[in-house]
Amino acid sequence: MKFVGLVGSNADQSYNRMLLEYIRKQFKLKFELEVLEIDEVPMFNQDQDWKESFQLRLLYNKITRADGVIIATPEHNHTITAALKSVLEWLSYEVHPFENKPVMIVGASYYDQGTSRAQVHLRKILDAPGVNAYTLPGNEFLLGKAKEAFDENGSIINEGTVKFLETCLDNFISYVGVVSKLKKPKPIETEDLDCNHPISTTITEVDPDDPDWVEKVAEITGAVSGNTYVKLDHGILTVDQINMFLKSMPFELTYADDNNQFLYYNNAHQDPDTMFAKRIPSQSGNRMSTVHSSLPAARMKNVEWVIGTLRNGNQEYVRTLIPNPNPAVLNTHNYQAMYYDDGSYAGINEIVFNFKPWLDWYLETTGQRLVGGGTGASSGASNNSNHGASDATSGASDSAHTGGSTPAADASSGASSH
Repeated sequence: MKFVGLVGSNADQSYNRMLLEYIRKQFKLKFELEVLEIDEVPMFNQDQDWKESFQLRLLYNKITRADGVIIATPEHNHTITAALKSVLEWLSYEVHPFENKPVMIVGASYYDQGTSRAQVHLRKILDAPGVNAYTLPGNEFLLGKAKEAFDENGSIINEGTVKFLETCLDNFISYVGVVSKLKKPKPIETEDLDCNHPISTTITEVDPDDPDWVEKVAEITGAVSGNTYVKLDHGILTVDQINMFLKSMPFELTYADDNNQFLYYNNAHQDPDTMFAKRIPSQSGNRMSTVHSSLPAARMKNVEWVIGTLRNGNQEYVRTLIPNPNPAVLNTHNYQAMYYDDGSYAGINEIVFNFKPWLDWYLETTGQRLVGGGTGASSGASNNSNHGASDATSGASDSAHTGGSTPAADASSGASSH
């Protein structure tokens, strides 16, 4: 599960921030927690546009896509901070990311009674129209005498307190599992697959369907190549090394941006017919409508469904298994949402691969076996020389993320037919 934690204070020194950081480190094997700040959110003013604040956009996007939210609130004058109240005002006026969202409240304060009165007040706010959160009942974690509660490494000293906190968090995990079934996906609007809404990285001087798009755009942008070094988040590689790295991946990779323009695939095949999802060089830069131009209108709607589902944050990824007559092939497609720094949708990366050898290897290595219906998987890696036999334009029939059904037709965000 992926949770976000809201620091309910805009102060530089905050024991509630320490509490969330401790939860993040201590219970990292139970769930993933991303701690978010509210220090740069302006005071609520309905005459201003919430989108003008980077931090508000970040909070909105992160909360929308999170499985649950943990709010750590201080207590100021028997209530929550003005900063936290302002954030809740912003996120319940024009946008409502807390609606039907599981929320847990914790708090730390200098005094014996912790943040009991602030937590009671916060529960009432979270239940208000426009907020409509599902707040975990009971499980009141009130960390009093916060100055003495942590050691020099930021860990809670008292073992009994840690044990109680773990119990509350376990209850929240169970609560999220129950409440998530009540989640209502955002309605999916019609996707523009013709790239009619350029973004900051769109090169408008070249038509997306130009077969020489890569070469022409490279000339316009002065794109680097060869042994030019590129600084990445966690390393420095040359362009040649990046190309080698991507081409050596045991997957077929594609990338389409949030303007629905197909920008890249890692071509490791001389013949597209040997690919699970067939692609050709001239498709790089194409409109998504062009990439899938051979599909009937009904199946194009399923392409839109996948993109819209990821754009809305209804799911973080969509997975589908493409039918294949070869028993040695489990043609798996994974469509993963990508995000900008403010948490907004940045496009889709697609991973396509034969899952069967991985499954066989796992069964052989662990000595386990598959039981139940279906064809069953024998141990021992299988080779497939008939990649092209797969129907690379069939589509998303199930989502492993939610367990719900998706339309049974082409759902590929990459160029799966030509």
